[in-house]
Amino acid sequence: MTIIATLGPIGCDSHQAARQYLPDAEILLFNRAPAMLQAFAGGQADLALIPVYNTREGEIKEYFRLMEQMAEGYWVDNVVLPIHLSLGALSAPEGSEDFDVIVGSGSVFKQCEDYISDHFPRATLMTVPDIEAALLDIRNNGRTRHAVIDSEQLLKLHGLTLIDREVVPHNRTRFAILGAGIADWTGYDATAIITRPLMDRVGMLVDILGEFTRRGINILDLRSENDIQTQKLQIYLEVEGHINDQQLQEALHRIEKTVIQEERSLKLLGSFPRVDMRVKKIKTFGFIGTGDMSLWFADRLENEGYKTIITGRTTELRPEEMIRQVNVVIICVPISVTADTVRKYGQYLREGQALILLAGESENTLKAALESTDPGVEIMFIHNLWGPQAVSMKDKNASVVRTSRSGSFCSEFEAFLYKHGADICQDSPEKHDLLAGVGQKLPTTISVALAMTLSQHQLDYRDVGSHSTLTSLYGILAMARIHNQNPRTYAEIMATGGSGRKIVRTFAENLAKVMTLAENGRIHDLSDLMEENRRHMPQPFLQCRMKQARAVDEILSDPGMKNDN
Repeated sequence: MTIIATLGPIGCDSHQAARQYLPDAEILLFNRAPAMLQAFAGGQADLALIPVYNTREGEIKEYFRLMEQMAEGYWVDNVVLPIHLSLGALSAPEGSEDFDVIVGSGSVFKQCEDYISDHFPRATLMTVPDIEAALLDIRNNGRTRHAVIDSEQLLKLHGLTLIDREVVPHNRTRFAILGAGIADWTGYDATAIITRPLMDRVGMLVDILGEFTRRGINILDLRSENDIQTQKLQIYLEVEGHINDQQLQEALHRIEKTVIQEERSLKLLGSFPRVDMRVKKIKTFGFIGTGDMSLWFADRLENEGYKTIITGRTTELRPEEMIRQVNVVIICVPISVTADTVRKYGQYLREGQALILLAGESENTLKAALESTDPGVEIMFIHNLWGPQAVSMKDKNASVVRTSRSGSFCSEFEAFLYKHGADICQDSPEKHDLLAGVGQKLPTTISVALAMTLSQHQLDYRDVGSHSTLTSLYGILAMARIHNQNPRTYAEIMATGGSGRKIVRTFAENLAKVMTLAENGRIHDLSDLMEENRRHMPQPFLQCRMKQARAVDEILSDPGMKNDN
């Protein structure tokens, strides 16, 4: 039988958490944490359970200090327990002013600060290390003017009358499970590290964080404080990933060898299945579409702890069957068939589900979604401006079009994009399609037409660079990039409907006007036209884009970038 050492007494939060973790375990209860951890280290218990974080109290620092001092053992798992605190006394009073003393642990008082301030502003708070001894003292000595705050189970166990139940809402505590060896990899893990007391160094914290950021490792928790004895900085970090993950190992090696530059400056507290103190409403995502982009998103959602199901024309599980099993349906198919796919499967969604559209055109797609689904279905449009070759979505653009039916499921998916570093732009359907026309449809159309022009005049592509300024070379780069990738993708972009078509048509009309002025030698009119254009462009826009252009110019000017071979 597994033996768990934790803090007592019977019925307290730690005891309940241990019971929740392993209902059949033998539980050893201790009044003080050092004695409990000493028993674990000495082999009297297989596991130890300690509180490390409370949603109202924050981190519980004393236990992190104890873990740091442990020579053996690792943090291997977690338990999250709702904390139900109640107020009890020997008998119900006529009013709250009848209580002179409120008894509880230091942790309980921190969690109940607002409640105590509102209901017992004049009472004396008595912090006790052994709540069970205090309860026995109250009962044996008839202390009717003492009240106790703790779990309802503990108060009832000692025969107290419940005065007020659930005195603190939204109160949960995370407990760490300590074991002898590092927990196995699960695919949804976190790792906790604490530094030894560090020497002063300018930019230490920023440099440490940078090693995680540049590898796309998300930081779940960060705390820094001075070591009590030396008053040197100590940093606690909890990051996504298992200690055996290569990217995490590289980051920690670099931090120790290059950033901190001290041997054994990092102490591994443990790796464990990731726990999220936030409540996730979504359990399962279902994809219609089996392409690379669906697989890309599914992989990252699974790393966040969600279940994903992918369906399409060739899968054994049909989309209409999948829809019954999920909270959110994501349609990720070629742009040209997105609206038809929505009309085909939208009828199967029911109130309480969400439909998220990953597409390049919003007006017609959203119209189809709103018309073909139950009014209780959430609807949102996402245009991710990156492909499946992207390592991450950090600093990538994402256009989000919310509707009057976008609810909590849609917000949770948007929070997922935000967490992973996407630059989110909130659009209306028409604004999105117009800007997509500027940013995608028009440049693609120009690139295709340019390639056709070069071919028709039988120009050697290798000669183009030698006759281009750095500015005119930008269009050549775009042409090459588009033609180096899947032509179907760009054909879909050019053929999309919606307001984006206005951009291409207007451009064609303006191009014809400019050509007429140029062919007739009307230099003055062309100059005036450009001055008029410039008046509509904000100075910050021009300055920012000019700065970006110079940066590109510097790269293109490198001799190694000029060789077509």
